Amino acid sequence: MARPPGDPVVPDDRESLTTVLGCSIDPGLLELALTHRSFAYENGGLAHNERLEFLGDSILGQAVTVMLYNDNPNLDEGELAKRRASLVSSVALSEVARSIGLGEYVRLGRGEELTGGRDKGSILADTVEAIIGAAYLSLGGEAATALVLRLIVPLMDNPERFGAAMDPKTSLQELAARLGRGLPNYQVTDSGPDHSKRFHATVLLGNDEIATGVGSSKKQAEMGAALDAWTILQSELPPTK
Repeated sequence: MARPPGDPVVPDDRESLTTVLGCSIDPGLLELALTHRSFAYENGGLAHNERLEFLGDSILGQAVTVMLYNDNPNLDEGELAKRRASLVSSVALSEVARSIGLGEYVRLGRGEELTGGRDKGSILADTVEAIIGAAYLSLGGEAATALVLRLIVPLMDNPERFGAAMDPKTSLQELAARLGRGLPNYQVTDSGPDHSKRFHATVLLGNDEIATGVGSSKKQAEMGAALDAWTILQSELPPTK
């Protein structure tokens, strides 16, 4: 059963999340990693997870880069870069988060709670990175790298994601045509001051909203929405024999 909006992580919840992650992160750091800025702002300016997210992003990139380099001696730099981009993307991280039920544990403000924040790709992806950062501070580099690999390696079972990560809009268009869903259409809005705008893209197939994306440019938001939609539509493909 999900907790009420913004409730802190209680010991039993922490134990279940620890089991899923496969490592025991310091309780204070784990709670910080799960604290979204919306919760912090609504509760008197508490510390939130963005600094841990910054740290975790670097650890994630290094761990994935080293893994790909060691495991693929015959791939050139361009192909390695393409695979890394796919595995560290927000879409990939949100997929990881959903696979372990991470949304249930995030500490959200009431506004985010009411607008579906527990399943927002950007929030989920950022929380994964924050947890990786917390693991590094709590357990050291080796344990943090092991956590990254446990979370990321299962994504490699679908090699088609590597092409989609580099050109998600074309990949989505091709997949939609293959499924008979027509051409994707993008609706984009923006928010925030001119010096710090955030763009929000929604991709539609016909009248169906398939996915959304957020970014600092229209292109980035559309690409995020396209890659998320491509991932969702993969489930509509008939099973391979």
